[in-house]
Amino acid sequence: MPIVNRLADLADEITAWRRDIHENPEILYETVRTAEKVSELLQSFGVDEIATGVGKTGVVGVIKGRNGGAGKTIGLRADMDALPIEEITGKEYASKIPGKMHACGHDGHTAMLLGAAKYLAETRNFDGTVVVIFQPAEEGGAGAKAMIDDGLLTRWPIEEVYGMHNFPGMPVGEFAIRKGPIMAATDEFRITITGRGGHAAKPHETIDPIVIGSQLVSALQTIASRNANPLDSVVVSVTVFQGGNAFNVIPQEVLLRGTVRTLSPEMRDLAQARMESIVSSVGDAFGAKAVLQFTRGYPVTVNHDEQTDFVASVAEGISGVGKVNREIEPMMGGEDFSYMLEERPGAFIFAGNGDSAGLHHPAYDFNDDLIPVGCSYWVKLVETALPTAA
Repeated sequence: MPIVNRLADLADEITAWRRDIHENPEILYETVRTAEKVSELLQSFGVDEIATGVGKTGVVGVIKGRNGGAGKTIGLRADMDALPIEEITGKEYASKIPGKMHACGHDGHTAMLLGAAKYLAETRNFDGTVVVIFQPAEEGGAGAKAMIDDGLLTRWPIEEVYGMHNFPGMPVGEFAIRKGPIMAATDEFRITITGRGGHAAKPHETIDPIVIGSQLVSALQTIASRNANPLDSVVVSVTVFQGGNAFNVIPQEVLLRGTVRTLSPEMRDLAQARMESIVSSVGDAFGAKAVLQFTRGYPVTVNHDEQTDFVASVAEGISGVGKVNREIEPMMGGEDFSYMLEERPGAFIFAGNGDSAGLHHPAYDFNDDLIPVGCSYWVKLVETALPTAA
């Protein structure tokens, strides 16, 4: 595997950065310490510009090529935030913060982009400008959108943007990507059912919201089985069913909550419209009031065709032909890099994390063997996208 030699030499140093971040996880927009570490390292690398507080706690670094930065500008993004999970890895560098851990590998993503930034600032073996983006709040906080709203793509005229995520179960050194939708839209719903409570021995005198809720759980599954084209993807999952607190009382109210995952705007609209109709109709049929609150989350992550072909070829240059899956099946998980891909052409790629626990699992740990691979990917992407005139 043609790893950049200088990055192989830096692997231990980059690993130390990663493990320090792992020991000190911060969630959502609380990434203050992580952002300070990132900005201090970028300053030590001699990057041309550093901006902090972008999208609350995001950090942006600017590295100009040998021609002074004239020409094309591309963005490379890493996420910095952790998750509210208690770590059980037992590693010597395990989280020091109770109830918080890097269970998705964002510590590794941040470290790999820092390693690439160090190399690019040293060599400047490209023309144009690279903007390295360190983003907070990927895990449900829409940090990408916050950075965009704070001028990320206009303060620095980014023309293309790229992201990368580790992938447990895929061998280190392999990559996976696809054109078009690669990760799902992530919407949330909340259904409040108000009936008429009463004694459990006299159900005929009540309007039982638990029975109505049970009917709704089943009815909502018909969106996938009877409303969606079998070739389209939609997942409706009821994950919360709350109601009642006594064995002999039929409650007045029941709450259902859950998520809807789709891979196209059309299916997203269909799912919402059918939910609104089903919830209202089922409530009316039982004489209850059923109210749906549908909250749209991250949009579908859609890779652009040209940029997907480009990064796949870059990855093959590192891993070799046959080590890059260009037709990975779409994931029904979400990713707020989708906001950036709505605004600019680019691509999101997966890099193998080896035989590790799954993402968001308390036993998960980022595989440090991935560091020289991921750093080399970023560097080769830049040097290929922004070749020097020579």
